[in-house]
Amino acid sequence: MEIKTHHVKDLKAAEIITDEVIFKTADEALDITGNLYYQGYDKIIIHVQNLSPEFFDLQNGMAGEILQKFSNFRIQLAVVGDFSEYTRKSVNDFLHESNKGRQVNFLSSVAEVLEKFSR
Repeated sequence: MEIKTHHVKDLKAAEIITDEVIFKTADEALDITGNLYYQGYDKIIIHVQNLSPEFFDLQNGMAGEILQKFSNFRIQLAVVGDFSEYTRKSVNDFLHESNKGRQVNFLSSVAEVLEKFSR
């Protein structure tokens, strides 16, 4: 796993670069979030392929558990990728509502994320 640092105004964003699924459970998300928080990162960028596919099965509660960890640390999370394979209305509504706020965003590119973080 590689951490690429992006500086956005006076904030530090960590882009996690790996081919592995790193958020399989809320505990894994907590470990990574906590480590990055204590390294001084304010924002975290992950790629959609780094999330377990179960994350997008909203009935199991995994998304809520994982996103609560970011909320507890007050760290913004951006998930980057192509979300077109998620066609269920509930998932699309979840993505749309998340993107209205600032805590968690689902965007198509790192450039788009950095633009959102800079506002």
